[in-house]
Amino acid sequence: MKVQIRKEQLSDVGSIEALVRESFSSAPHSGFNEHLIVNGLRKAGALSISLTAVTSQKLVGYVAISPVTISDGTPGWYGLGPICVKPDEQGKGIGSQLMRESLQKLKSIGARGCVVLGEPEYYGRFGFKHRPELTLADVPQEYFQAILLEGELPHGKVMYPPAFNVTE
Repeated sequence: MKVQIRKEQLSDVGSIEALVRESFSSAPHSGFNEHLIVNGLRKAGALSISLTAVTSQKLVGYVAISPVTISDGTPGWYGLGPICVKPDEQGKGIGSQLMRESLQKLKSIGARGCVVLGEPEYYGRFGFKHRPELTLADVPQEYFQAILLEGELPHGKVMYPPAFNVTE
């Protein structure tokens, strides 16, 4: 299956919302608000990277990357997520393609690093690992991971954009 990874287009917005909603509807650790997070990031102008995976003009995957703040003041760090693949398209490498392209895009914009909250075995395949120097409040810390792309690892609490606090 040929998958094209491309930047989000204006015409994708409704399909992205539907895809994100569907993809997280039965996820065990979901807040079921991921589609609202993406919409909030877009509205706030905080989608630094917004990529879609498309096959035959059908949207099958999505990833959002937004800037995060670290309490020590280190600039240039981002948060990856949400990332999702249409449930009936999972297991075909689409998520891996989105991850690899996301990391390339981060490098191209001069990002120093990226954090993600998710399954260590999955994200570890791309170089993410738990870094005790970086913490995120109210989550099991082994699921909060980072990848250093440039420079030195910061030390501090990570804060995501306000859109991550949306509930409705």
